[in-house]
Amino acid sequence: MLGRIFTVGGYTLLSRLTGFARDIMLAAILGAGPVADAFFVALRLPNHFRAIFAEGAFNAAWVPAYAHVHGEKGEGAAHLFADRIFTLLLASQVVLLVVAWLFMPQAMSILAPGFSEDAEQRRLAIELTRITFPYLLLITLVTLYGGMLNVMQRFASAAAASIFLNVAMMMTLALAAWFPTAGHAAAWGVLISGFMQYFLLAGDLAFHGGLPRLAPLKLDEDVRSFFKALGPATLGSMGTQIALFADTIIGTFLPAGALSALYYADRLNQLPIGVIGIAIGTVLLPEMSKRITANDHDGAMKAQRRAFDFTLLFSIPFVAAFLTVPDEIMRALFARGAFSKADAASAGATLAAYAIGLVPFVLIRSAVATFYARKDTATPVRASLTGIAVNVALKVALMGSLAQIGLALATAVGVWTNLLLVLFFAVRRGFLVLDRAWLMSLGKFLLTGVILAVAFWLIARFGGSALGAMHFRDEVTLVLLAVGGTIVYALAILLLFGRSWLVSLVRG
Repeated sequence: MLGRIFTVGGYTLLSRLTGFARDIMLAAILGAGPVADAFFVALRLPNHFRAIFAEGAFNAAWVPAYAHVHGEKGEGAAHLFADRIFTLLLASQVVLLVVAWLFMPQAMSILAPGFSEDAEQRRLAIELTRITFPYLLLITLVTLYGGMLNVMQRFASAAAASIFLNVAMMMTLALAAWFPTAGHAAAWGVLISGFMQYFLLAGDLAFHGGLPRLAPLKLDEDVRSFFKALGPATLGSMGTQIALFADTIIGTFLPAGALSALYYADRLNQLPIGVIGIAIGTVLLPEMSKRITANDHDGAMKAQRRAFDFTLLFSIPFVAAFLTVPDEIMRALFARGAFSKADAASAGATLAAYAIGLVPFVLIRSAVATFYARKDTATPVRASLTGIAVNVALKVALMGSLAQIGLALATAVGVWTNLLLVLFFAVRRGFLVLDRAWLMSLGKFLLTGVILAVAFWLIARFGGSALGAMHFRDEVTLVLLAVGGTIVYALAILLLFGRSWLVSLVRG
């Protein structure tokens, strides 16, 4: 399990690093003005649908269902099942794409109403979204293929696919002078990356398992079971995306640059979520599904507890950094070109608000795995929808006084509500045992986070002052924070947990 986590996490980290390079180019070329806001709406809309229908609901229902058919009925039945789901998925995505192209102006009036006051920005957002929306169809098929490969214990290509999004966007941004606007260049990069990701996953699956083909539709037992799981999973994924839609809608009413500040803060916040939370959750779901199919419920519970420990071990440094030195991080990464230090300060404050909810963000994928592995997609929906109600209510309450910072803070409170409810349901049903040893472990992680936060604050205050007005001051400060923080955190973990705990965590 550890090797597979590092495979997924390693490729995801490479994706995030190339993503930062892409975002540095975006910040320098697009800045944080009206064109940037129009592009981020165009990027968010297909991504919202992708998160609902592809990587969210579909993946949660697809991986356990495919693993069950593959394990119980053999490879032939699994291929037939995949063919039928592929046919349904392709047909639904083509219909959605045609509807989106035809009714994009009406959709933009609902999803970005604040743009109605600026006819040119609205026109640009519609045009860019029509370019990016086919990405959804391609990435949905990528998710199908990736789920099949994950059940085969092949994680590399699915984890590496998103690197192509960053590479393609950097290529088109480098040629931005040849496009009507830099927003057009970025939008075409998104679409091109969809084709690149599709061919990577299709090639891997064709070589190792065989691509799904069009098949006559038949609602047999396996297909009906899949849709019974997909319905609640879709509601759960919609809950999260409703909150993000709310960010987009409310953000269009806020001053120019608010959507851009949300974007850059969320990009940094997504680093630990993707590299740690999603990577571990991606490996954990098929692992738990396989163990539960074999009636090894104790093994499934131990795998989940180990995943929790790994997640906290790697995510605590990000929480400490984002809460204590967000401005230094934003200035070092993005404050150049069209992206000013004032823009960096706004994005930094937004990042700190997001960081309040970072722990539940990285834990939630592993927490819900115990339900998804048992084909129970309904229970997580109850927690998700409750969290989303809290989230949206707080967004409305805080948008006036805190602008986009209030939106991020509401998101953090909502995801905490979601996680705590999921853990409560899991403990009540006996899927998870929060014993004294694990609660002691949580206390130690909290203490290491406090120690590291103090270290970051001291390094930023005294290290930054010592550098004075030197060239690349912000970048050097960030390096000092990274090196000093690594040393302090490693020592704190060794002192509080001990070497034997680390060895047992790695060896399992």
